[in-house]
Amino acid sequence: MTNKVVTITLNPALDLTGHLDQLNLGSVSLVEQSDLHAAGKGVNVAKVLSDLGAEVTVTGFLGQDNQEMFCQLFNQMGANDQFVRVVGSTRINVKLVEKSGAVNDINFPGVTVTQSDIEKFESTLDVLCDQHEYFVFAGSLPNGVTPELAATWVSRLQQRGKKVLFDSSRAALQTGIKAKPWLIKPNDEELAQLVNQPLESQQACQSAAESLVETGIENIVVSMGAEGVLWLNQGEWLHAQPPKMSVVSTVGAGDTLVAGLCYGHMKQMPKEQLISFATALSALAVSQVGVGIESLEQVKSLQQQVHTNPISSLNE
Repeated sequence: MTNKVVTITLNPALDLTGHLDQLNLGSVSLVEQSDLHAAGKGVNVAKVLSDLGAEVTVTGFLGQDNQEMFCQLFNQMGANDQFVRVVGSTRINVKLVEKSGAVNDINFPGVTVTQSDIEKFESTLDVLCDQHEYFVFAGSLPNGVTPELAATWVSRLQQRGKKVLFDSSRAALQTGIKAKPWLIKPNDEELAQLVNQPLESQQACQSAAESLVETGIENIVVSMGAEGVLWLNQGEWLHAQPPKMSVVSTVGAGDTLVAGLCYGHMKQMPKEQLISFATALSALAVSQVGVGIESLEQVKSLQQQVHTNPISSLNE
C-alpha cells in the first residue's frame, strides 16, 4: 500500500470563475461573484489527493511570470513542487457559471515549451519514477508538446511498471491511449469524440468502451454526470449511481473523480467500495464551488447513498 503519488499538469491555468444569472452573448453580462485560483486538471487532482491525506508531488510546466498563486497553493497543500519553470505567464482560463448550472469554458492557449524545458521535465520524471508507483497525467497540452511526445512519456512510465492514470481529451487522448495507460477516464462526450460517433445511452457508452479494450488499457472509467460512473476492468463492468445532488458547479467534478479512483487504488480498496467512494467524492464536488474536500465524514455519508451494481458486458 502506498501513500505517494505524482500528478502531472503539462498545461496548468489560473481559473477565473464568474457566477452570473445568464450569459448575454454579444452584449454585457454582469458577474455576481468571482474567484481567481491556481488550477489545471492535474493541479485539481493533486488538491483532492492532498485533502485525502496522500503525499503529493506536482510537476509539469509553469510560467515563471505569474507563479505566485501556484506556489502558495502547493505550500498550503504541503506538496512537493517539481514543476519546470518556463518563460512567460501561465494562461488564465475563464469559466462563466450560469444560474441554470450551465458552465461556459473559455480556454486560452498555454505557455510555449522549449526543447530545453522538455529535457528538464524528462529528467524530473526519471527521478520521480524511482520513488513512485502512481502517476496522474491530466489536462491539455501546451504549445511545444505534441500528442505523440506526451504519449511517449506515458509509455516510458508504463514500461517501467508504473500505474498511469491518463485524463485528457481530443488529439491528446486519441494518441495517448496508444501508449496503453493503466487507466483512462473519459466523460461520455470525450468518449464519443474518441470513437467518432454520438453516444446517447449507457449501452452505447459501454459498447464504445469495450471497443477500446483491445488497445490494452486495463481500466476504462466513463463518467456520465447524473447518470453515474461506469468502470470496465478485466471484462467486468460496475456501475455506480450517485444520489440526486443540488448542482452548484460541475467545475472540477471529473478531476475529483480521478483523484478518488487513484486514492482508492493506492489504498487497495475492494472494487465496489472504490467506485462508490470515487463517485461520492465527485457527487459532492458538484454541490460546492471550488475543488477540494472539506469533510471526509460528508463523503462517507454520501457513499452510503451510492448504488453500485455489476452490469453485463455487451459481448456476453
